[in-house]
Amino acid sequence: MACIGKWTLLMSIALVCGCSAILGQSEKRKVHIVYMGNSLANPEKATSLYQKVLAKVLSGKEEVARSMVYSYTASFSGFAAELSTTEAASISKMPGVVSVFPSSVKKLHTTRSWDFLGLSTTSNHGLPTGGSNIIIGVLDSGVWPESESFSDKYLPDPIPSRWKGTCVSGDSFSSSNCNRKLIGARMFPNGYEQNFGPIIGPGEYRSPRDAEGHGSHTASTAGGSSVKHASLFGLAEGTARGGTPTARIAAYKVCWFGSCTDADILAAFDEAVADGVDLISSSIGGSPQDYFSDSIAIGAFHAVQNGVFVSSSAGNSGPSVYTATNVAPWLTTVAASSIDRKFTSSIVLGNSLPYKGVALNTISLSNPWYPLVSGEAIRNASSPLANFSKYCYDGTMALDKVKDSIVVCYGGVGAPDATVLAAGGAGVILVDSFDKSVGFAFSLPCSVVGTADAKHILKYINSTSFPVADILPSITTVDDSLVPQTAIFSSRGPNVITPDILKPDITAPGVDILAAWSPVSSISGESTDNRSTSFNIISGTSMSCPHVTGAAAFVKSFHPEWSPAAIKSALMTTATPLDGDKRFNKDGPLGYGSGLISPTKATDPGLVYDADTTDFSLFLCGLNYTSEQVQLISGFSNFSCPEEVPSVIDLNYPSIAIANVQGSLNKSIIRTLTNVGFSGNSTYTVHIQAPKGVSVTVSPSCLHFDAPYQRLSFHANFQANSLPSEQVYLSGALTWTDGIHFVRSPVLIWPASFTVQ
Repeated sequence: MACIGKWTLLMSIALVCGCSAILGQSEKRKVHIVYMGNSLANPEKATSLYQKVLAKVLSGKEEVARSMVYSYTASFSGFAAELSTTEAASISKMPGVVSVFPSSVKKLHTTRSWDFLGLSTTSNHGLPTGGSNIIIGVLDSGVWPESESFSDKYLPDPIPSRWKGTCVSGDSFSSSNCNRKLIGARMFPNGYEQNFGPIIGPGEYRSPRDAEGHGSHTASTAGGSSVKHASLFGLAEGTARGGTPTARIAAYKVCWFGSCTDADILAAFDEAVADGVDLISSSIGGSPQDYFSDSIAIGAFHAVQNGVFVSSSAGNSGPSVYTATNVAPWLTTVAASSIDRKFTSSIVLGNSLPYKGVALNTISLSNPWYPLVSGEAIRNASSPLANFSKYCYDGTMALDKVKDSIVVCYGGVGAPDATVLAAGGAGVILVDSFDKSVGFAFSLPCSVVGTADAKHILKYINSTSFPVADILPSITTVDDSLVPQTAIFSSRGPNVITPDILKPDITAPGVDILAAWSPVSSISGESTDNRSTSFNIISGTSMSCPHVTGAAAFVKSFHPEWSPAAIKSALMTTATPLDGDKRFNKDGPLGYGSGLISPTKATDPGLVYDADTTDFSLFLCGLNYTSEQVQLISGFSNFSCPEEVPSVIDLNYPSIAIANVQGSLNKSIIRTLTNVGFSGNSTYTVHIQAPKGVSVTVSPSCLHFDAPYQRLSFHANFQANSLPSEQVYLSGALTWTDGIHFVRSPVLIWPASFTVQ
């Protein structure tokens, strides 16, 4: 019945007056997304309807055909087409259209970690045989199918019969590249090619094959097979594996030369849901947008509606606040944190004093000593940028002084290692005043030091006529005292779209992660670096996101009947809040959400905060979406927003955020818990960790469950006569426990003038 009502509404589009073909000849067309809500029953009729919509603003069938880029028919309704601004505005006014927005370009958010999270290679922790029935879809830059991480050698089980996907052929890729592990591989180039022209090498394959390495890295992190003795030229040697190594992988290539268009992203979401994936990992992002002008939020809404868990990266724009992206509440938004490992490369000076830097340096210098110079001291006076020679910019240094020398360069804009290498230099000591907790690979021997060590190194240079130095290859150091910290690059909240929804949701390892790589991709990112490897170490929320996908797959293998929201709740309420170095964790839950994932604990959370399409529909009402818009989005033809507008803070979310408080505080919220414990009969008592200066009451304070999947609600009230004058957040927690399970929800309150000091 719902489809009949929607068809009646949508077919009226073809009868709208005043929408005849309008084309301002001076307007340049660009790809736009026309989003029309929930999916329709008949894909062929849906495509025909889309063509009729276009025909109202375009002239003739040929122009309609040329304009159409994608038809979205599986999990949601809409299309991508080349439109002028005037044409897009005309379509946006038609009945049945939720939103029209330009197809923007998003970017990628660019072993040991699973041991650190408690999933060792020596134990399967009771992993059920259903793990091989889990299918993970990865939206990224493709896949390198020959990698051992995608071997099906230890997967005797047949491909799940419900799988409807395929492996498409293209440049250096055919259906034979897939197997029982890599069961699907598709590409989505149309949006990119409409924006930038045909995809032609070198540096890219017009196929699912991964030329960049990023897609192979994320896919293998989420669900890669176990590979012993994996390393980057000896660094981080061990067993590389995904969170659920028996899971199946389906690769959806949406990123080309590092750019990913909205049109291609939406097409991949649509196909992935139709193919039958259980989870989607998307380490892609742009600036936060209204939820239904955001391709990832739209695709994820309908994926979750169809029972597919979606995780996405929070972004790499930290440590500034208000930088988190992918903030829709139906998404699991992932921050990045460190693990108990780092890579150090020692610098030895001619006076025998050693300094320990951080880098992924796998190159040995051929001689024991090299002249040591400062980029600032060897400036090229004829260069207009001579005063910036300390940053080793191209052309700013005297080339004869660089040749065969180790050069001290300060971090800035550009790649000093490439500049020094091009000038014949032997190595670089890079001075980073911001952070040296993340290791990077360089195109020549390099080690990164802080400003304190740099002063001593420069003092040595000025103290002798012939300063010399050596840079040693990196070594792997495992140290429990190193962990965990919110990565300095990891984007922070608050949520700029809906401040009363705490984002990011959770954190996972995203610093110095070893995983599969494309052997044709540069290790350091420099075109002059011709080294080839099957595994690489990189950092970013791109790396933490698939960790959560893998953890969610692990949980789903135990509980295949759980909803995406239930899995998300299990991961969040069993997570461990980060302590330690306040320089990195000063942002608290705004940096790490609920905390660091604990996959084994998440398989038995006791209680979950569940949510479905009805909950999210009421949430949209709270954001002032109309009943008609919510009907289109949700597919509920009889849905009406309540007369009393729901509060978005009452979405049944595993965390609690109270934003933009001015003066006194008196706020009540409601939450509902579902009993998923192995014992149907249990009593939970709430433990309150009240934010400073805030009175918190919970009613009832005890919840008695006497049946599995029973749902019970509670109210929490937060009161304060006035918040502290400092422009900082206040944090606390509500924890429900039966003595065995600890179901923790972080509480965060901040004033309208919030900043981080």
